[in-house]
Amino acid sequence: MQMQPQYKDRTDAGKQLAERLTTYEDRPDVIVLGLPRGGVPVAHEVATALHAPLDVYLVRKLGVPRQEELAMGAIATGGVMLLNHDVIRELGIPDEMIRAIAMREWQEMARREGLYRGDRPPPEVGGKTVILVDDGLATGFTMRAAIAALKKQGPARIVVAVPVAAAQTAAQLGTEVDELVCLYTPGQFYAVGLWYGDFRPVTDDEVRALLVASDSR
Repeated sequence: MQMQPQYKDRTDAGKQLAERLTTYEDRPDVIVLGLPRGGVPVAHEVATALHAPLDVYLVRKLGVPRQEELAMGAIATGGVMLLNHDVIRELGIPDEMIRAIAMREWQEMARREGLYRGDRPPPEVGGKTVILVDDGLATGFTMRAAIAALKKQGPARIVVAVPVAAAQTAAQLGTEVDELVCLYTPGQFYAVGLWYGDFRPVTDDEVRALLVASDSR
């Protein structure tokens, strides 16, 4: 299905998103967290424009076997796991399969945490305004897991900022955070990648390079 791209690439999307977040510019209480991997290039542009620190917030989707794009849940830093009980019930996914997939994703998340962060400690978010950024929201399950995990750490304010989202997902997430900034909610959504001209996968090396660039800035 051929859709008209809304953004050239994630860099373009991040620059446009930053224009809607200027009220957070040059504020010492603001930190920008990108959801890896695709959200990090978008978050990098936002953090650069706002003169804010950039870090990653680790989340992993729990994909349905043989339908990996369909989320049956998500996990996030801090031991948070959210399950999509409607999908699990409809597809009859057994508990042992959920546990096996979750264990695999916990291991992958731990690998990425060490790879991206190295010796750096996790970001301090208590009492801060946290801007959570991803490249788009379909079901929103990974973002919802990130929000749940962040709330345990006592931020002053949680802002979710994305270039594109399914309208229903945006409406639901808007009730769970202090502010939702979404540039585009197409009437027919289908998939995040359809709204980008270039939606090639982001590599671990690219994520690390963007974090290093942000640190040096």
